[in-house]
Amino acid sequence: MITTDFAPGSPCWLDLGAPDVRAAAAFYGAVLGWDYESMGEGGETEGGMFRKDGKIVAGLGRLTEEGARPAWMIYYSVTDADATTQVVQRLGGTVRVAPMDLDDWGRMAQYSDPLGGQFAVWQPGKNKGAELVDEPGSLSWTELYTSDAAAAKEFYGGVLGWQFGDMELPGGGGTYILITPAGLPAERMQGGLMEVPGEALSLANGRPYWHPVFAVADCDAAVAKVTESGGSVQMGPQDAEGVGRLAVCLDPSRADFVLLTPAEG
Repeated sequence: MITTDFAPGSPCWLDLGAPDVRAAAAFYGAVLGWDYESMGEGGETEGGMFRKDGKIVAGLGRLTEEGARPAWMIYYSVTDADATTQVVQRLGGTVRVAPMDLDDWGRMAQYSDPLGGQFAVWQPGKNKGAELVDEPGSLSWTELYTSDAAAAKEFYGGVLGWQFGDMELPGGGGTYILITPAGLPAERMQGGLMEVPGEALSLANGRPYWHPVFAVADCDAAVAKVTESGGSVQMGPQDAEGVGRLAVCLDPSRADFVLLTPAEG
């Protein structure tokens, strides 16, 4: 589970880079019941915050990087973004955005792992991260699809100190690797990674990619909102034993995310 104590190595924030900010705000408002709060209109700085029941859950900004695909960027909490950057470089990752202060809110940096999967870190200042997680309409899990699970474990374990555990998928579907922050018990599992064939990475032109899993009260109803609002469904809705009912979706600009109604108990 993801919590708002944001222990080091845990997901603490996410934002969406979208080619059309207003369209993205309308889509996620319909699907997840989010309210959009603009912090800048027009130009490269256009963007703002999403709120659920008055609490900040995510950010939204105009996609300005040339050649970049619309996608969610997930941020992980660290105690020292500069030290983390040194570890990223030592382990073969790439610094996309060097550590920088955002006023007194905190310090951030963005990276690519050695195979090209993009992620970010947040060193909290006045702001520790999202105000609502693990509830309907908020982030409940993070997931990496990669072509080399062993390499991903070595890299992310070195950078973020994660603990890993293997779970065999039913029907010979392969091994799903569960992620828990360093030193925390298994009930604090926050995400997973899975090795997939190259064709499964076509969204990111063959590179690994992270995506968020959003909790919803009714997966089927949320999926209906996805399609009604111009998005599409890659998989599901379907039941996953011990996990819940889920669907892998794309928003109208093809940014990917998962909707999950967790299993009871």
